[in-house]
Amino acid sequence: MKGVILAGGLGTRLYPLTKITNKHLLPVYDLPMIFYPLKTLINAGITDIMIVTGGNNAGDFLRLLGNGKEFGLKHINYTYQEGEGGIADALSLAEYFSDKEPICVVLGDNLIERNIVEAVRDFERQRQGAKILLKEVPDPERFGVAEIENGSLISIEEKPAKPRSNLAVIGIYMYDNRVFDIVKTLKPSGRGELEITDVNNAYIRQGQMTWGMLDGWWTDAGTFESLVRATILVSQTGANNL
Repeated sequence: MKGVILAGGLGTRLYPLTKITNKHLLPVYDLPMIFYPLKTLINAGITDIMIVTGGNNAGDFLRLLGNGKEFGLKHINYTYQEGEGGIADALSLAEYFSDKEPICVVLGDNLIERNIVEAVRDFERQRQGAKILLKEVPDPERFGVAEIENGSLISIEEKPAKPRSNLAVIGIYMYDNRVFDIVKTLKPSGRGELEITDVNNAYIRQGQMTWGMLDGWWTDAGTFESLVRATILVSQTGANNL
């Protein structure tokens, strides 16, 4: 399995911090934000990794990470997303890199307390389709929200005004290679973006989406409030614990 970290976008919710740098290069406690999703993948045994970035500061990733020697990697791949076309649009840039292998996608501003080792192993045994991870949150209206019925995932609603559950879809997704064909069928949402929720719902309709609950805390770090929360959580417990 290969890994893809989506670290593009303009980070407007963190302006003016992002006026001079990419959001994913901002510090979370004692490390740059991008270090955390990298470690998430590496802890799960995924070492063939591509970073999708964008904006005016994309070159800073290369200066910071190089070829990944600091993480025990032999190589890191990079590609560039022009503009803000959404998560699914950014993912489409990894099609050539994936080379028909399954992929694990991590949003670059997502941090977890523990690891996804078992989830990745379960998906490898699954062999086809997709897998997502869920977490109970107090503010599900900020996220894609999963609806579970009799143990089955029946739908995901993006940022609903009246969430049907408190189960947020965290920013870690596992897909077979058909994901790129699905992305090509998507139409822009009302936000003018290709939504990852539409990708996930396509797999649900095909009956090929599985799900699991994440152990430990999870947070994004894309707003001032969540950036502070991420820093406090990491300072208290660390992140990416095995």
